[in-house]
Amino acid sequence: MKRYRHYQKDKAILLSCFGSVVEAKKYEDLKDFIEEKFPQIDVFISFSSRSVIKLLAKKGFLYKNLPQLLADTDMAGYRKIIVSSINLFPTDEHEMVKKTAEGFKNFSPSHIRVTKAIFTKSKATTDFLLNLNKKISKKDTANLFIIHGTPLLDINGSESISYVERILPKINPLNFVCSLEGSSPFYALKEYFLREFDRLDVKKVQIVPMLLVSGNHFIKDMNEITDELGEYFETFIASPLTQSEKFNLIEMDEIREIIVKNIEEEIVKLGE
Repeated sequence: MKRYRHYQKDKAILLSCFGSVVEAKKYEDLKDFIEEKFPQIDVFISFSSRSVIKLLAKKGFLYKNLPQLLADTDMAGYRKIIVSSINLFPTDEHEMVKKTAEGFKNFSPSHIRVTKAIFTKSKATTDFLLNLNKKISKKDTANLFIIHGTPLLDINGSESISYVERILPKINPLNFVCSLEGSSPFYALKEYFLREFDRLDVKKVQIVPMLLVSGNHFIKDMNEITDELGEYFETFIASPLTQSEKFNLIEMDEIREIIVKNIEEEIVKLGE
């Protein structure tokens, strides 16, 4: 194809992230990490939240969304593009990444592949949850894992959330799970948690944010839930397991290892 002569660059990795105004640097740190892991491949980052992109622009930080970045890398002449889905669950945000990439495949000569979301493979997800439970669990302390949640019950990828909700209490009877919004929200389960904590003679409650970065949801929602449960128990947010001042998942070695393996898998599928 005559047009393909303009595609002289080999591979690019596009990190497709939701984004954060207060924690954008954590995504930049991830980009640096991926560049170290794949030194021969150009790495770029995109944010899907237009609100985040606009607010960061006002502060002088320029970010693009995935369609813009795909257009840029196509124009730059990359033959092979790996879109790395930096989403915890394979739900609506991940589905939008896939749809966007599929759209570009219709007119771009570049070979484009999308990685799996982080909690897609059962073994990798299970191993991570087992390790996380082991690291954070404390005597006489209930662990309340809080995910973001999804608005629809029939959304693609919801089984991944259901799996996390099912397995954590089986790993440890002091593990509980709820969401900020959507299915199994905290406001609906609060009274249930209070009854169960009393029944189990829990002395303390540890809030475990199942969020990639400790952004606005961490600042607002996690602290509100901590305050609400703090009226009945000694309640605190889990201490960070990384060098950060706040608990987050994106800096954890196990999460980064999953992201790297997902990218490696798609590179193999692209072939030489």
